[in-house]
Amino acid sequence: MTKTTVYLSEELAVRLDAEAAATGVSKAALIRRGIAMLLEASAVPKSDAPLPVFRSGRARTVAEMDQSSYDHIKSRSERR
Repeated sequence: MTKTTVYLSEELAVRLDAEAAATGVSKAALIRRGIAMLLEASAVPKSDAPLPVFRSGRARTVAEMDQSSYDHIKSRSERR
């Protein structure tokens, strides 16, 4: 674990003390839980999340992918 210093307002400190006393859980554990909950709910993607894997049916050659890209760009430019 890494030690971090956190400054709390007087109100938060009192509430944290009360919660720790009422639940029998240390203040440090409550703070870690709160941070974990915040990060789990975050919209920022987790860095260790695996990337999705897609199967397109058959493997394509580089030339086929190039041609597909070229055809797509050409069709888009013809619409303008």
